[in-house]
Amino acid sequence: MPHVEVRATADGSSTLFVPALNEHYHSTHGALQEARHVYLAAGLEHALAAATEPVWVLEIGFGTGLNALLTLERATTAGQPVFYDTIEKYPLPWSVVGQLGTENYFHHPELLDYQQQLHASTWGRPVALTPQFVLLKLAGELQTTLLPNDTYHVIYFDAFAPEKQPDMWTDEVFRQLYAATAPGGCLVSYCAKGSFKRSLLAAGWLVEKIPGPPGKREMTRAWKRG
Repeated sequence: MPHVEVRATADGSSTLFVPALNEHYHSTHGALQEARHVYLAAGLEHALAAATEPVWVLEIGFGTGLNALLTLERATTAGQPVFYDTIEKYPLPWSVVGQLGTENYFHHPELLDYQQQLHASTWGRPVALTPQFVLLKLAGELQTTLLPNDTYHVIYFDAFAPEKQPDMWTDEVFRQLYAATAPGGCLVSYCAKGSFKRSLLAAGWLVEKIPGPPGKREMTRAWKRG
């Protein structure tokens, strides 16, 4: 794992900075605001509203676990079951994540114990953290991970920026994710680059640009036909 530093963001929440990549894990305009806007509001809420069965989420880049923690909170308060699969090549140790001070901005402090449980959970097997939230953490590369077909109702695509991790933003990757997405499911990402949208289109996705989180004019949401 590369060296990381804890950095404050504009909404009072914290993120991690990777000096070797000159890259932050979240938006410096607000880590928490970005996660809630991009992944929950633009992605998860659509899946929950349309669900007649448990919602399946796939997260690309577990990182600090913020997206998973907020999804656990939302699934618990909504009373709707969520199966949450996540792939991470460079897992972070709790000694680093624990410095982020998530307890200072979490909506439901009674769920804070789950933050550490997310990171302590065994890799490679499903773990039921609440009656509504089952976590499966997969360590390794997305490209070599065998994903089920037509399964995920929403994909959180939260890889580092294309210029930092170009191998994660290829036509082949988005074809792989398209095959794994349930018909009518969506992929959401903070990224709005033209090259990203062209790769999505080449893979068969229906692409739309929607308003981004604070500090970013646009983000991307893509849908699987059906």
